[in-house]
Parts: sequence; structure tokens; C-alpha cells
Amino acid sequence: MSVSEYFSQQNELETDDLADRFINLENDLVSKLKLLDYGPNIDFIYSPLEYASNLHKVFLQKFLNSNIKVLFLGINPGPWGMCQTGIPFGEVEVVRSYLRVDGEVLTPAKCHPNRPVTGLNCRKSEVSGRRLWDLLIELTEDDPYKFFNNCFIHNYFPLALMNKNAKNITPADLKSLYQKKLQEICDKSLSDIVTLLHIDTIVAIGKYAEKRSNEVVKNFKLNNIKVVRIPHPSPLSFGRAEDWKKETLVLLKSYSILQLFR
Repeated sequence: MSVSEYFSQQNELETDDLADRFINLENDLVSKLKLLDYGPNIDFIYSPLEYASNLHKVFLQKFLNSNIKVLFLGINPGPWGMCQTGIPFGEVEVVRSYLRVDGEVLTPAKCHPNRPVTGLNCRKSEVSGRRLWDLLIELTEDDPYKFFNNCFIHNYFPLALMNKNAKNITPADLKSLYQKKLQEICDKSLSDIVTLLHIDTIVAIGKYAEKRSNEVVKNFKLNNIKVVRIPHPSPLSFGRAEDWKKETLVLLKSYSILQLFR
């Protein structure tokens, strides 16, 4: 075995070990969250880290590495993104063509008929995920490793909650009683994740992610971590994709994050 082959093998082993530890933290988070009561209006709960665990693990093994310093933090899975692929903001065509990740996706035990899970066969596009990844594709010149060499993406709350009408219920939509219990568990998990990855900066995607990140930094005394925010790419926040892109680029540049993609 040559020296280069040896170090390549060692890097693969380190990546697999990191991915396994990351998955253990995620599994522990999901196990605790599944025990919670989210209120009488929650009729469907999707857990993509479980039914899409195969594809999710392939994603981690491919892109999670020990050099990561910046964590882009979303809130929860979207019905046509992570709910289909197990990847945060995981718009299906992006996962297929840009990330080039493949894997088996099962179905939730209880599915809303208007929110089917068909994995990479899903024909619908998630607008938020498409906007975010379109920007990253442009910035990385269609090379995802230019993003993942220094950055990673993660969701604060890994479950998708829906009411009887299939409306997506975010953690911020829940009554304070249910939010508090959720936040205690998710805050601890986020603290463990950023500690495991030795994160320097959290890029919160939206105000809720920013608030929780700041609380985690404060309450777990992670004073070495900087929290910054970009606007959420949802059409509810920005009607025009170009407006969101313009503001986000200005912010990423001011945070000295754009240079990490080169």
C-alpha cells in the first residue's frame, strides 16, 4: 500500500466513525422526541431520519468530515424536501443531480394522503430547498465538496408535524407548553452536535433557528461559537427568489463565509 492510499484509507475510517457518532446523537434525539405530546392538533408525525435512514447515512458518509467549521441550521423537515430524502432542505432533484446521493427510502407508518413519501421518485419540488441549494450550486460552481469541505447542514428539529389538513406545523407554531419540552431536548442535542463537529459558526436559517442557537450558546456556555443569521428562503418570508438571494449573498459576504466555498 502506498502512502497516499494509506492516508486515504485513514480518512475514510475517520469519516465513517464521525458519521456513526453523528447518527447516534440523531437517533437519541429522535427517540426522546417521539415520546413527547405535541398537542391535540397534531395528527401526523413523520420521522425521516428513521424511514430514510439509508439515504441519510450515505449523505453523511459522503459529506460529513472533521474539517467542518460552519453549520447551516434549519428548523424542521419540509414535506417535499427532507421528508422525502432525509436530508435537510433536501429537494429531490438537488439530491439526485447535485449531491448525487442515492438510497432506499421507506414510508412513515401513518401517512397523510396529501403528503405521500416516495423518496427520490417524488415529482414535487420544495421551494425553500430549491432556493437554498440553487444559491449554493452557483457559489460552488456545481461542486458540492466546495460547500461541504468547510460547512454542513442540519435541522434543529428532525420531525415533521402536520394537522389533519396536512398543514406543516413548525416548532414555533406549537403552544408554549409543548415548545418548552421540545426545546429542552433539541437544545441539548444541538449543543452535542456543534461540540462533536468543533463548529466555529452557526448560520441560522431564519429567526427561530437564530433564537435557539443563541440560547444554546448561552445556556451551554459555548462562548467560542458565533451565531449569525440569513433569512429563511421560504416564499412566506421572501416572495421573490432574487430578493432572498441578494440579501443572503450580502450577509454571507459580511460574515466571511463566501470565501469558504472557493
